[in-house]
Amino acid sequence: MCGIVGYTGTEAAAPILLDGLSKLEYRGYDSAGIAVRNGTALAEVVKATGKLRNLAEKIDNGAALPGSCGIGHTRWATHGEPTKINAHPHVSGNATGSASGPVESDVVGVHNGIIENYEELRDKLTRNGYRFYSDTDTEILIKLVDYYYKKYKIGPIDAINRMMVRVRGSYALALMFRDYPGEIYAARKDSPMIIGVSEGAAYLASDVPALLKYTRQVYYIDNHQSVRILPGEAHFFDLNGDEVDMPLTEITWNAEAAEKDGFEHFMIKEIHEQPKAVRDTLNSMIKEGQIDLSGAGLTDEMLQKIRAIRIVACGSAWHVGMVSQYIMEDLAEIPVRAELASEFRYRKLLMDPDTLVLVISQSGETADSLAALRVAKEKGYATLAIVNVVGSTIAREADHVLYTVAGPEIAVATTKAYSAQLAAMYVLTVQAAKARGRISEEAYRGYLEELQALPEKIARTLEDKERIQWFAAKYANAHDIFFIGRGVDYAISLEGSLKMKEISYIHSEAYAAGEMKHGTISLVEDGTLVIGVLTQKELLEKTVSNMAECKARGAYLMGLTSYGNYSVEDSVNFTIYVPKADPHFIGSLAIVPLQLLGYYTSVARGLDVDQPRNLAKSVTVE
Repeated sequence: MCGIVGYTGTEAAAPILLDGLSKLEYRGYDSAGIAVRNGTALAEVVKATGKLRNLAEKIDNGAALPGSCGIGHTRWATHGEPTKINAHPHVSGNATGSASGPVESDVVGVHNGIIENYEELRDKLTRNGYRFYSDTDTEILIKLVDYYYKKYKIGPIDAINRMMVRVRGSYALALMFRDYPGEIYAARKDSPMIIGVSEGAAYLASDVPALLKYTRQVYYIDNHQSVRILPGEAHFFDLNGDEVDMPLTEITWNAEAAEKDGFEHFMIKEIHEQPKAVRDTLNSMIKEGQIDLSGAGLTDEMLQKIRAIRIVACGSAWHVGMVSQYIMEDLAEIPVRAELASEFRYRKLLMDPDTLVLVISQSGETADSLAALRVAKEKGYATLAIVNVVGSTIAREADHVLYTVAGPEIAVATTKAYSAQLAAMYVLTVQAAKARGRISEEAYRGYLEELQALPEKIARTLEDKERIQWFAAKYANAHDIFFIGRGVDYAISLEGSLKMKEISYIHSEAYAAGEMKHGTISLVEDGTLVIGVLTQKELLEKTVSNMAECKARGAYLMGLTSYGNYSVEDSVNFTIYVPKADPHFIGSLAIVPLQLLGYYTSVARGLDVDQPRNLAKSVTVE
């Protein structure tokens, strides 16, 4: 949520800030703004509501705003409505109105996160003579830094550290001080932020795509750290104000990976990148015909000692956990429970001491998942993270990490990251089954062959996209869609339904097929679309029977099954086939038509596919 950028160097800052913000649009936003210094004490602040192009037009794409040091922000409203007044940057002075234009303010800043004790802090600052022009918690944060800076007559780092001790909540914060032109100061707790450096320039951003055009050398800031950023330099400090050394990380994927590459939308590009994402993820863990998890520190001895697994995640990552719950219990014979991180973190954990808590997150910064990880670690449970971003907070804090190799995912609706997570879970499951003696060596080799065949089968599944596009256009005006299935098929239905609702805005729900007649079937009427996921052969007939009950009440039926199950055509109105695969892993194929169906439905309805309303790519606040 929200996007932050910063630049200091010798070039004009405004065009670089606008370019960086454009690379962060996928995070979701409703307003944008930048502040630039032109070698003077004054900062020029410009804000606009709506799309980034509105801001760009105001400043002639940056040409009308000179200066070589600046910060920028795209805001996703939390505290306060999406108005120009509430847009960032915010200032420490008692400005009125929109707080735009040249501002005589000691501190100017942008912020991503939520300050939980903002009312208490606002009262404190009001008693000390501060007035507020916006409804945001960010303005309070900026003025709190200003308060400490002036009261104790200390430097920016010490003022920021005092703020961090006083504030409760999450934040990635970038500041400019009037007394330190050409410098940017930053701090973070639980919200993502990275610093990039190159010869004579330094950059700041919420995510890697904003920096790739300019540098591949980045630092990941730890929690409760502050940083002083100068052209070509970054200096990190702990809460005591002592400077600390931080490792420099080189980003390995190229800038083109974050571009559309001729596709109409990022989402359809990323759907087509799934064969590569799955292949790369599998190849990172399967070496010379054997699974090798040594990079994550996962030994067979550790896998043997596990008594139970709790998979903790949010959204699509939780759906990966739901699929994994079925296959891990079947193959590895480990009790598994997939839980929503937002619920797990607030529950009393009555778990066996040898339980493994497995956290899944694409960004490695998901707020609820990170909090759940910390709860598990506090209670002494072993933790394993499956993430896509090297150096992310969850990756750094988990005991063990398995990295997916999906590359950057820009569209808000996840596709290739989901598929890469599934692939990682398959590998972990097969290795656990072997280590625990639940499968033979022959079966182990057979499962590896099945896994390594998945990328090519996903590519074949994509070849049927024209039929799905035709069907999506036909049902683009549907009011209600129900996805049903049993076992793994039910878990895949959850993700298919989410893809549909989040980008097409059509009401969509997923149900375990046997539950339809326990209330939900009362919603079925003429024209309701019911999609049955029918890849599990032993459960297929039962789900088809449930679909027949819906058809009798006026529903239109779509069946999704594998080649060979041609009897499905006799019971449904429209059928989509995927290649045959082992039933444990066929979810990786079944999800692809459902992703395409959601995508083409959204396109047919003329919606913003990559940036659906009210949603953000990474949910970094609770």
